[in-house]
Amino acid sequence: MAASTGKEFIQRLNSRHAVVQIDGETVTDRLAEHPAFAGVAKTFAELYDMQHDPKYRDTLTYESPSSGARVATSFMVPTTQAELIKRREAASIWAKYSFGMLGRTGDYLNSALMALSTAGDWFRSADVNGDEYADNMRNYYEYVRENDLLTTHTLIPPQVNRGVSGPRQGGGQLSARIVDEDDDGVTIRGARMLATVAPLADELLVFPSTVLRGSPEDAAYSYAFAIPTDTRGLRFLCRRGLDGGGGHFNEPLASRFEELDAVVIFDDVHVPRERIFMLGNPELCNNFYADTDATTHMTHQVVARTTAKSEFFGALATEMAQAIGIDGFGHIQEDIAEILVAAELGRSTLRAAEADAQPNRFGVMTPRWSALNAARNWYPKISQRFPAILRKFGASGLMGLPGEADVYGSAAGDVETYLQGKNIAGPERVRLFRLAFDAALSAFGSRQALYEYYFFGDPLRMAGAFVASVDTTAEQERIRKFLEQG
Repeated sequence: MAASTGKEFIQRLNSRHAVVQIDGETVTDRLAEHPAFAGVAKTFAELYDMQHDPKYRDTLTYESPSSGARVATSFMVPTTQAELIKRREAASIWAKYSFGMLGRTGDYLNSALMALSTAGDWFRSADVNGDEYADNMRNYYEYVRENDLLTTHTLIPPQVNRGVSGPRQGGGQLSARIVDEDDDGVTIRGARMLATVAPLADELLVFPSTVLRGSPEDAAYSYAFAIPTDTRGLRFLCRRGLDGGGGHFNEPLASRFEELDAVVIFDDVHVPRERIFMLGNPELCNNFYADTDATTHMTHQVVARTTAKSEFFGALATEMAQAIGIDGFGHIQEDIAEILVAAELGRSTLRAAEADAQPNRFGVMTPRWSALNAARNWYPKISQRFPAILRKFGASGLMGLPGEADVYGSAAGDVETYLQGKNIAGPERVRLFRLAFDAALSAFGSRQALYEYYFFGDPLRMAGAFVASVDTTAEQERIRKFLEQG
């Protein structure tokens, strides 16, 4: 096998029989043709086709070490800085295509699988059977790589009573847990949140997330495994789609990039032993991402994506300001500068992380974590300013936008006369402002803001972890000595 084409991706999607519940309907086949998924499925197909475009092929793919076929660069195990940079350049190409709006393109979790596949020694430390977990992880990574499968993951327990730990909510009967184990594998019952792009995915990764206390009761919630999305007993309960069917003119972002999110329900789902990577070890589950450097490589991809998103908002804000003649005002330039600075800092963070990259203990060239960690703490907050700036620029001009049928129908004359801009015709101004509306005011735009704010979890906890990770001892000592000088 080799890097997928768009046609192959759509064929896989239509041939699977995942159970997807959405808006009162249960969908089990031909998902690429369903109105809720058709737009984003087409976009994902376009991303896969880019892997075969001569313009992008050499960046988006590399030769598989096992088959020699061209496979996605996001699976590449980097051993040099040049290979690490190539991984980022590939991530940036995809991110720019969606303006950073797609948070679950395949390269995100491919980066995790890459890192995990190299951490054999760490998996062996958790395995009473020796090499089983390490072999399972490596074999699974190679399977996904050689077939260019799209994976999603599910992260946290249902939110029922946040006053107790996740596994203990609902008396311990709600969160996905092991209810049986035999020689062939384990059986999982319960639910987990939140699987973005699950209806489109080939595979579901069920990895550790919330911190486990390490008590005997936590053993049932301690696991890492992967299963096909159409595994028997697995259901995806989706929120309503945010693409209203208005087409690319009326909903330029939602019609293309609406990923959908789903609660995952396990109705006694059997997981084969060869699909299990960790079992019943709460302490190691808590360190699953950090000890393997999976978090670092995932964040490398994320910062590439969020930088592309900052660049999009900066360009869009500039277009809006120029279209209605406000670009010369100082306070407007200050707002645009805020976004452009964010984009530049994103690019700088990536370069710094790559310039200071070092091989980890598994021999994988790994970006400097402290730089990426700073970016992942900073971006969720600064990104909330971007839609606010667009709303400020557009003001009431964003509230009375006619739709495509009026712009090119009987109201065309009025649109040309009354909705023109300083240097832009009426239809083009409406199209531009509809893009801004979708980015800053629509349900799609609101979901994007929420998604970015909580992408890596609670910002308060992330801040606490960041402070704990930074050693300020030497600078504190300098301050004390300075004060002692009298």
